[in-house]
Amino acid sequence: MGAYLTDEQRDFTRALDAMLSAGDTPSATRAWAAGDPGPGRALWGRLAEAGVFALAVPEAYEGGLGVLPPEVALAFTELGRHAVPGPVVETVAVAALLGRLGQRGPAKRLLPALAAGGLTATLAVGPGYALDADTAGLVLVADGEELRAAPGHGPVRVSADPVRRLARPAPGGEVLAAGPHVAEAVRYAAGWAALATGAQALGVGYALLDRTVAYVKRRTQFGVAVGSFQAVKHRLADTLLALEFARPLLYGAARSLRTADVAAAKVAAGEAAYRAARTALQLHGAVGYTEELDLALWLRKARPLRDAWGTPARCREQVLGGC
Repeated sequence: MGAYLTDEQRDFTRALDAMLSAGDTPSATRAWAAGDPGPGRALWGRLAEAGVFALAVPEAYEGGLGVLPPEVALAFTELGRHAVPGPVVETVAVAALLGRLGQRGPAKRLLPALAAGGLTATLAVGPGYALDADTAGLVLVADGEELRAAPGHGPVRVSADPVRRLARPAPGGEVLAAGPHVAEAVRYAAGWAALATGAQALGVGYALLDRTVAYVKRRTQFGVAVGSFQAVKHRLADTLLALEFARPLLYGAARSLRTADVAAAKVAAGEAAYRAARTALQLHGAVGYTEELDLALWLRKARPLRDAWGTPARCREQVLGGC
């Protein structure tokens, strides 16, 4: 994909990486898991200033940068690489959903705030859980041909990743849109969510690989670095190949937004990130199991991201469907 990036896209990616590297993202992530969203919200403010949340907002709305899925894929790879907390995927998916509904929904009222970062959103499709409903300013529920804003949420549950807090939206609330066009817009938004989640997973995979490579260069056995062992090199090479195979699929899917393309990219990125997590855990040894090590922030994300917005089985089914 690197050969296909424009200078502007490269500059955008580098700027995001520099901004997130300069901040203390692990501390914000740990605070979010502990129920303190303050540092995470401050981080979201900086992301909004960089234009991340405006990438799915049409230019017709205040603050919108246009519908730019390639830039979303690039941005969310960096968000995954830096373990940014919160419903970032869902916020962009909601922006895509509202933009698709256009004048037949509350886009004019809500999209400017989403683009500016002043409003965070999460989305539940059907009777399932919503991510970070306790911190989101807007909890949307799409049920069949109806879209409503939930008036609250039920008990918060911690998932396999403590940073990903789940809750069922409360029943009732304002109906924002209804009709067959809602179901179509929800399918469209789900594609954006799958794309962004795949990008997040890819970034998580690269972060795990980078940290593992650095670790095996430092750790020694029998007087030499563990990274010099042939078996370790092969394991790391296989992990890199999986990530590098997923990356062009992801950015190709961002250009087409075809369901089958997005599904293929999502399953490849999710499986690659999960492979990176298993490699990282094995090569770090016992220290890899400790919560105190920042590695855990990425280890705990790999499997949930692999399954969110399209399990591997569901994605393969969509690929075979060819739609």
